Order: sequence, then structure tokens, then C-alpha cells
Amino acid sequence: MMRNLILSHSAGVGEPLAGEIVRATMAIRANALAKGFSGVRPVVIETLIEMLNRGVHPIIPAKGSVGASGDLAPLSHLALVLTRDENDRDEESGEAIFRGERMSGKRAMERARIARIILQAKEGLALNNGATVSAAIAALAIHDAENLAAHSEIALAMGLEALRGRSAAFDDRLQRASNHAGQREAARKIRELIRESKLIDTSERVQDAYSFRCAPQVIGAARDAVAYARKIVEEEINAATDNPLIFLDIAEENKTRSGGNFHGEAIALAMDFLGIAVAELANISERRIFRLTSAHLNDGLPMMLIENGGANSGLMMAHVTATALVSENKTLAHPDSVDSIPTSADQEDHVAMATNAARHAREIVWNATRVVAIELIAAAQ
Repeated sequence: MMRNLILSHSAGVGEPLAGEIVRATMAIRANALAKGFSGVRPVVIETLIEMLNRGVHPIIPAKGSVGASGDLAPLSHLALVLTRDENDRDEESGEAIFRGERMSGKRAMERARIARIILQAKEGLALNNGATVSAAIAALAIHDAENLAAHSEIALAMGLEALRGRSAAFDDRLQRASNHAGQREAARKIRELIRESKLIDTSERVQDAYSFRCAPQVIGAARDAVAYARKIVEEEINAATDNPLIFLDIAEENKTRSGGNFHGEAIALAMDFLGIAVAELANISERRIFRLTSAHLNDGLPMMLIENGGANSGLMMAHVTATALVSENKTLAHPDSVDSIPTSADQEDHVAMATNAARHAREIVWNATRVVAIELIAAAQ
């Protein structure tokens, strides 16, 4: 029965998830099962860990989960590789990457010398129930977003130097008058970056445009949003998230409780918030790129930051690329968590769309990283 559950739920579509997402998924699932509430044998957890250690990475289609009864389809594709039945058909073992080669799950496990498991009661549900793929994508998105915030501050400081901007907006007294921790931290880092500059405060401007002057407020707000998302995801990846769960301290014979720990609403809301915050980092970065490349705004620098342009258009197309990415982010930042569509004959009448939210948030981070990279190039030029 448990193996049939895995087979029937392996209905995902689309391109395979990246290897780092698959590895994060396996680690998080092993950690969730190790909490001791899922009713699985130690060998299930040990097999996941062996797959990680020996580099067996199941092929998991990116699309097909609503993040409500967990990530049923993608986790079932994962489970295909590490489980089997008595017949052990190669074509029912899913697919995996092993040592750079794509092959059947059965062959990958044989080559890695890892025994596949015949599932016992409850173990199939324990493997495919929980918003684990959503959490894996979310964790990686948060890591990249934290790096992006730091690079946004560096890009801002470089651009401020290029335009001989004013330092007053980053004064510690101004920042201490604010109650926002992220803002104060962003301003502190910017002050450190421009401390010994010989260009800052050499123009006659009293104050700079908002994209420079209000950078601590925008980057800081994004930092606070990322910190919130980190808190939520850390809680999720250290939780027991399948259903039902087993509690040995229950007095009666039935020691199971059916609930909804698999529901990915917390992840969905956090990823929607993260996506919007990071999209704003890209928005304000693009405005600074525009200012750096526009001759009537860039403190006497050449148009598109190229001397004697003519056949060479300088950074014009780099800015166009940034504009395209910023526009795409505005579409991707539409909240997924508000888009519940009932499934499973209306038994699952509210779903989180957590996986979509996490995928979109990570795509926003990817786009925003390229926008800030273009800003760094422009400021350096």
C-alpha cells in the first residue's frame, strides 16, 4: 500500500529541480523524520543520509505541488528512488543523477551501493507529507537574499562615491531616531564603506535623490523582511511536518493524532514577503543605474559611462537588461499565498501554494542579484 501511494502521487511536471534544492530537501526530510513523531524505522533516515553522502540526487520535477498536504508530488518523486516493492521494476524507480549521469533510480542506488527500502506502515506518508521542497527552496532563497542585501550596500556606496554624494543621510543620529533595526544596520555598513572616501561630500548638492538618500530605509526594510523569513523557515525545517503524527505519551491505545502540520501557509506567506522585499532592492538599484548612466543626472560623467560613444553604446544595454529583470520581478512578486484553489474533491479546500511562492521568490532573488551586479559594474566604471 505504501509503495502504491508513492507511485500514484508521483505526478509532477516540468524541469528538474536544481541539485542544491534536491540535496536541501533530503536533508530537511531526514531531519523532520528524526524528530521521532513520524513512525518510521531508522533505516529510512539513514538511507536519505547515505544518498546525500554518496551523491545520489533524485530527479524531482519543479512543478506540481500546492504546498498544502505538503509537497506530495515532488516528495513522491524523491521517494521513488529510495523505495521499492517485491517486483522492483526499473521503470518504477524514478530517475536520479549519480556522478553527473542521469539514470534510473534503481541503477543509481545500485551503483552507489545503497539498498532500497521496502516500505512498512506509515513510512510512505512520512516520506511524501510535508512542505519540505518548499522549505528547501525557501532556505536557499534566504541565503542568497542575505548576500544580496550586503552587495546592495556595497553597490550603493560605490555609486555614492561616483556621484560625489552626501554622507549626511547616513548619520548615526538620524538612524538612531528610527526604530527599524534593519535600517540602522544598513546605514552603519554604508558609513563603514564610505568612511575614508575622498569623493564623498565634495559636490555642491545639499542632498541626493531618494534612491541614494533613502537607501538605508529600503535596504534595511528588506533586511528585516529577510530576517523574518529566516525565522519562519528555520522553524519549519526543524519541525515534524507529516500526518498523522505519533505521540507515545498518549494514554490510550491509539497514539496518533491527525492534524495539519504539513500545510505550507507559513512558508508561503514568508516567501511572498521575501519576494516583494527583494523586488524592491532591484527597483531601487535600477534607479541608481539610471542615474549613473544619464549625463544630465550623473555629476558630469559621460552618457552611458563611455567616452566618445558612437559605435560603442557603453552601459546602455546593461541598463536595459536591468529594466527587463525589474519588470519581470514585479510580475513574479504577485502573492501566491492568496491564490488558494481547492483540490482532492474539496477535502483539501484551502491550499497554501507554498512551493510556487518559494520558486517565485528564488527567481526574484536571482533576477535582483543580476540587477545589483549591473549596478556594481556601472559604479565601478
